[in-house]
Amino acid sequence: MGFKCGIVGLPNVGKSTLFNALTQTAAAQAANYPFCTIEPNVGEVAVPDARLDKLAEIARSAEIIPARMTFVDIAGLVRGASRGEGLGNQFLANIREVDAIAHVLRCFEDPDVTHVEGRIDPVGDAETVETELMLADLDSLERRSVAVEKKAKTGDKEARQQQLLMARALSLLREGKPARFAELAPEEREPFRQLGLITEKPVLYVCNVDERFETTGNASSTAVEEKARREGAGCIAISARIEEEVAQLHASEREEFLAHLGLEEPGLDRLIRAGYALLGLITFFTAGPKETRAWTVKRGAKAPEAAGVIHTDFEKGFIRAETIAYDDYVHFMGEAGARDAGRMRLEGREYAVHDGDVMHFRFA
Repeated sequence: MGFKCGIVGLPNVGKSTLFNALTQTAAAQAANYPFCTIEPNVGEVAVPDARLDKLAEIARSAEIIPARMTFVDIAGLVRGASRGEGLGNQFLANIREVDAIAHVLRCFEDPDVTHVEGRIDPVGDAETVETELMLADLDSLERRSVAVEKKAKTGDKEARQQQLLMARALSLLREGKPARFAELAPEEREPFRQLGLITEKPVLYVCNVDERFETTGNASSTAVEEKARREGAGCIAISARIEEEVAQLHASEREEFLAHLGLEEPGLDRLIRAGYALLGLITFFTAGPKETRAWTVKRGAKAPEAAGVIHTDFEKGFIRAETIAYDDYVHFMGEAGARDAGRMRLEGREYAVHDGDVMHFRFA
């Protein structure tokens, strides 16, 4: 089950530097995690999770396979991209394919790196990009609305629902608000997502700060944090330059380098986890002598859906899920201990998977 987070931003904000750090990290992981595959503009990276090592130790697993996220480096955007300026058409085509947007904003001063707008204003930069995306969505909806309206008039219920959702999105966009601000009933969320609107995607603002502000942020990143808070978006501060250096270090040198900078972990780990959380994802585990593996599902997923992530046959023939909470698995030193202590549960089709569940599926 793959999830893609697109990295976007104006030119010279550190977007490519950040992506290069991600891909170097992924390349370094390749020796340990065989699923890592790198293409020119795609980096697939492990989701950091300390629970994996503990589970593998208890289960005496021969292999550890973490959950993964895909980051896509999307062509830089400039003012006028919605009309095809610069690489606008390529940008818009690529961004429609991702599940969430990591928006890199320049929050650093450097006279040697020019700014496309001639000033350091990350909030203004965010608004420039958002405006182009809203204009692209507006154009898309206006072009499609006539055909949908005609179909709705024939009594087609699906077209009628689509027409109503499109009208709500158009109203927001014409007010200068992104589609993700729409207030939706639970049953409307999937049909609304299927409209294919760029501004419906969740956003994580990534504030690229000077090295000395990696742990504290600065005035520019604080302004972005306030914007994110108002919007209900995610926000982290990170130094792309530091992350590129960290990614090139050997594992034995990395910890010492981070400690020297006063960092407990690479900023990329925070970025990956933030992207994971932004998409509303949780992790469940399978553990045994062959492997301990992390699997990804949407928060609220039912047990059969989780089984289907492993194999479609598991979902089709689902009978029950033998489930142990992570803390119980660790406390009772594995499956046998948890079962003997009465901490293994048999869960049915309506069970909503919890983050950290260690599961074994029975299927016909």
